[in-house]
Amino acid sequence: MSARASSVVIPSDFAFLVREGLTRRGHKELSSKFLYDQLGSALFDVICLLPEYGLTRAEERILSRHAADIVKDLPPSVAVAELGSGTGKKTRVLLEALCRRQVVSYYPIEISASALANCTRELNDMRCLSVVGLEREYLDGLLEVAARRGEGQRLLVLFLGSTIGNFDQGANLTFLTQLRRILWEGDFLLLGADLEKQVDTMLAAYDDSLGVTAAFNLNLLSRINRELDANFVLKQFAHEAIFNLQTHSVEMHLRSLVDQVVCLPGADLVVDFASGESIHTETCHKFSLDELQALARDSGFRPADVWLDSAWPFAESLWVAA
Repeated sequence: MSARASSVVIPSDFAFLVREGLTRRGHKELSSKFLYDQLGSALFDVICLLPEYGLTRAEERILSRHAADIVKDLPPSVAVAELGSGTGKKTRVLLEALCRRQVVSYYPIEISASALANCTRELNDMRCLSVVGLEREYLDGLLEVAARRGEGQRLLVLFLGSTIGNFDQGANLTFLTQLRRILWEGDFLLLGADLEKQVDTMLAAYDDSLGVTAAFNLNLLSRINRELDANFVLKQFAHEAIFNLQTHSVEMHLRSLVDQVVCLPGADLVVDFASGESIHTETCHKFSLDELQALARDSGFRPADVWLDSAWPFAESLWVAA
């Protein structure tokens, strides 16, 4: 799981992409961005509070302790764009550190209109801050921010919450390379990434004892029922988290407990499920520090600094566009 997903999907696109994912050759798969409807976003906010899910608290500790160090070497004029801001609560400490030096333009780029509204409310009392929310795809939103930048103004892009871990192998490099092409040399990227740790600890973070993550995952089927008039029976699917040793990733699946047929009239689709067959709904890659350094260089950045949390291995990396 991560801060938020990367796009807003209108119903016709949702139907097309659900159909495409459930008819994939080899295995069924749905994009993790579909997990974050209004209810899914609310459930994710609860997940971030669970004792098993230490990722969010680790990043909050890093930002709280090191905000001043993170911004101290930034140039005098910086605009901030955040990919997947959520409510903006976690980002506040960084913006406060910047506001001690300058008036700040902040552009949260989000999947959810309600999240953008919450973000604006969260930061409304910061008089030194101008907030312009963009309900866009990540890179489309960043292109718009880049077009608005002032003369001589640098961009600081925030990509927090280990959202980079939700990309498949190779896709993370492709995305970061595309992101780099939008930036000018000397712009900055602050990247949050969850690090490898004991497998039991990683799995518990995605399969908590209260079942909140299971509800979060199963809500995807509820969303398809609501929006595409489907007839998924939720009790006939089970949430499952597994660790893929080859990719060093936690994967979330929805596994069919019986042989069944599901109708999705809104996607003009009928799908057969064999007992034990799964829908892959999310990949959460766990990084090593060496891997992050290589990813920076290969995508056109120069690693500048990194801050770590000792209680829950997590890295906040500041990269400079080279």
